[in-house]
Amino acid sequence: MLILLQHCGRNLLTSRTIRAMNKTYYSSEMVKRVAVVLAGCGVYDGSEIHEASAVLVHLSRGGASVNMFAPNIDQMHVVDHLKGEPAPEKRNVLVESARLARGDIQDLSKLNAKDHDAVIFPGGFGAAKNLCTWAVQGKDCSVNDEVKATLQAFHSEGKPIGLCCISPVLAAKIFPGCEVTVGIENDNKYPDTSDTAAAIKQLGCKHVSKSVSESHVDEKNKLITTCAFMCKAPIHEIFDGIGSMVQDVLKRA
Repeated sequence: MLILLQHCGRNLLTSRTIRAMNKTYYSSEMVKRVAVVLAGCGVYDGSEIHEASAVLVHLSRGGASVNMFAPNIDQMHVVDHLKGEPAPEKRNVLVESARLARGDIQDLSKLNAKDHDAVIFPGGFGAAKNLCTWAVQGKDCSVNDEVKATLQAFHSEGKPIGLCCISPVLAAKIFPGCEVTVGIENDNKYPDTSDTAAAIKQLGCKHVSKSVSESHVDEKNKLITTCAFMCKAPIHEIFDGIGSMVQDVLKRA
């Protein structure tokens, strides 16, 4: 009997060990690998810091593995955020983005869509100044070649693309007929939404009015967008809306 119990104990231990190993293996296999593309550091000439931080917090909470990237180019210009005025200096988008990434960031040219399950673009004027020229040319803007290649690569792979604040215009410029949101039209809480939405429609895309706490999912193109600071809202509402976007991205990754 003792021998039988010892034998069963060894089998039980082995079974438990195997289950634990399988659990660890499958958990690691299921971790979502998400690329985050930054556009500098600071709302007026780079990535909006609170939006970038919210994206990273929600990705962390969702158990995702994150790699950050930025194009190795000069900023369109540098803005003194205290004065709200352009400053007579030059800064590099990758170098400035490294501030947000705590130094752990790579050149956007090294981003491979096949190595990731999704990509997210925080907003801020840098998305409209450094990643494209929307800030000065509107719907007639050009998109940075590496940014365009990144978006097209994830799109062709059928992998979700998350965009918040002004960055949905990148999708509108590259994917005709797509659906995005930059907030609620004709609402004083969303002062810049109507004009941006009008330009998006002129590009042949559909604008869907969504509140700051919501995200919109274009299932056909796997685009997930939310308005963030396009709305004059308390920061916790911005944070929650970005959380909705991130959750929708991870569900589809």
